[in-house]
Amino acid sequence: MSGPVPEGQAARLAGHAAGMVTTARIVFADGGCWEMGSRTHVLGILNVTPDSFSDGGLFLDEGRAADHAARMACEGADGVDIGGESSRPGAERVSPEEESRRLLPVLRRVRRENPRLRISVDTTRARIASEALDEGADMINDISAFAADPEMAAVVAPARAACVLMHMRGEPRTMQVNPLYGDLMGEISTELAAAIQRALAAGVREEAIAIDPGIGFGKSARHNLQILRRLTELSKLRRPIMVGASRKSFIGALTGAEVGERLEGSLGASAAAVTAGASLLRVHDVGATVRMLRVVDAIVRA
Repeated sequence: MSGPVPEGQAARLAGHAAGMVTTARIVFADGGCWEMGSRTHVLGILNVTPDSFSDGGLFLDEGRAADHAARMACEGADGVDIGGESSRPGAERVSPEEESRRLLPVLRRVRRENPRLRISVDTTRARIASEALDEGADMINDISAFAADPEMAAVVAPARAACVLMHMRGEPRTMQVNPLYGDLMGEISTELAAAIQRALAAGVREEAIAIDPGIGFGKSARHNLQILRRLTELSKLRRPIMVGASRKSFIGALTGAEVGERLEGSLGASAAAVTAGASLLRVHDVGATVRMLRVVDAIVRA
């Protein structure tokens, strides 16, 4: 005889019964949009840093970085996410001047050579966001959800830019030092809801906002697994959900694989995220992810 359905499982079943494929859109300043209900969208990672956990130092050269962006676009990326400051666990901050020096030449070249490619910029600084938007960026991906710089929302709103608000506990330098939660998904949901309200109050358009639960940002390996299993619970926020699990340490802990050998684990985590409601993936391995999504999207939408 079956017993009562556990609370987390009940929420997931309810989400599936209601239809896990979101019909929300991400609308950009030029009027274009990503229709999230049609298929899962892919944001390729382009770190122009010497110390990012996976690809640090690989794309410091402007030409090499632009070539990688073009390659990801050819493989099916809907956009690229360019970052000039590492947010790996334990990372120290760089100056705004150094972040700008790394980022802007690459952004200009990627925009010039790929005029139709959506460009996201991974930054927590309003100054960098403003410079990037002036150079043609379409989206700001803020791992602090507009909390690190009080001027960030005031930059994004008048530009009518799209944005990703990510959940993080602490800051990259200290975030993995014994992260604790009383109610993991409840706290993430409440804090993301507050971030959405901050953005809306500053004039950011609701249809420009996506959310990210922040896999690996102030979370243990167990927390990461629970987030992926219970992602459905964030659907009540009614915004597209981005997940960035690619090559992260919890995959290495599960598989024993070094960073460069975590493709299969990354694909597994991404597939689980999509079946639980994610509609945007931030990944290193674009081609393999796009091929995986042809199958997973077909199943989810069958």
